[in-house]
Amino acid sequence: MSGRLPSGVLVSALLRRVNDAGGMGMMLARGDDQAGAILIIALENGQNPRALERGIGPDGAVSLIESTHQAVDNPSEITAYWQRRRSRDPDLWVIELDSPFAERFAAETILDD
Repeated sequence: MSGRLPSGVLVSALLRRVNDAGGMGMMLARGDDQAGAILIIALENGQNPRALERGIGPDGAVSLIESTHQAVDNPSEITAYWQRRRSRDPDLWVIELDSPFAERFAAETILDD
């Protein structure tokens, strides 16, 4: 049996942490409350979007990895990416975090459960 917290709890905690720290976090798509995967769109001042999620890193450990394998120059590309993912996985949570510390908050919240 896994000790992981439900996805809905992790998403709520992550959004609260980012918003409390002066950033902006919002839910773009609600996934399965218990076990949905969480895709994070990380921005800084509305620029340089990156898609991050929990996965297995190169060292074999669970880590926060970049989901897209190419640079994203246009915000509509990242939107198209998460919408394609969501069409194949309706349990997927999609969260947007606009904060200079988005990746740190995501790693601390999503990986430390």
